[in-house]
Amino acid sequence: MKVEGQDWFYTDKVKTHFLKPKNYLKNEKEVKKFDGYGRVGNMKCGDIMEMWIKIQKDKIVDVKWRTFGCASAIASTSMLSEMLTEKGGMKVDDALRIRGKDIMDRLGGLPSIKIHCSVLGDEALRSAIKDYESKKVSKTKTK
Repeated sequence: MKVEGQDWFYTDKVKTHFLKPKNYLKNEKEVKKFDGYGRVGNMKCGDIMEMWIKIQKDKIVDVKWRTFGCASAIASTSMLSEMLTEKGGMKVDDALRIRGKDIMDRLGGLPSIKIHCSVLGDEALRSAIKDYESKKVSKTKTK
């Protein structure tokens, strides 16, 4: 693909995750059994990210997400969801240490003007973990 006389300026990994995103929410029914939900972004600028996480034995074993954002936001969150669920799932504490740079490194980079898009996924992830932890605390208090 050419943009204003230039070749496609995304890496092949970004292109793959944009065109065939992993763990993208296709149907609302898919999120009924998830443990945490996060939503971040700003509708005024057009970037909104939602994420649902399933946790078993302190590991994130499933992720669903959707976004109203650009190719970089889609690819970054697709890669993040893959990072979280590979090898049987990632421990919650390890997931909290993921940063946008980690995601960009796995994608092989993003154009500098699109770096801010890579943080939407990890911000939504933190929000979903916070939601999960608050529910866990609530359950403990009601027992």
